[in-house]
Amino acid sequence: QVQLVESGGDLVQAGGSLRLSCSASGSIFSINAMGWYRQAPGKQRELVATITNSGPTNYADSVKGRFTISRDTAKNTVYLQMNSLEPEDTAVYYCNVNGRLRTNLNFNSWGQGTQVTVSS
Repeated sequence: QVQLVESGGDLVQAGGSLRLSCSASGSIFSINAMGWYRQAPGKQRELVATITNSGPTNYADSVKGRFTISRDTAKNTVYLQMNSLEPEDTAVYYCNVNGRLRTNLNFNSWGQGTQVTVSS
């Protein structure tokens, strides 16, 4: 009922930048929060950054000062600007959106993931 389409993952050299995008569509009535998580090989999925409907953001300590999360409410789209990328940022990045459907049910949806690879 909610579809997430991610884009922007790529291979980049250390110190470079990437911008991830995630657009949500479907029977969405409202969105509470949008966020990005990542999972590196052999590791658990971890939070990267989140942004609520009212605007407050939250970042993992490892990305503070380098990554910026933003959203376009009208387009139900969330972005992750990643600067000063490090090899340790290499992972599959997943978009997450939660909110309420038009049927008044809550939803919590995940994107298919986009690969970010940072070479040293």
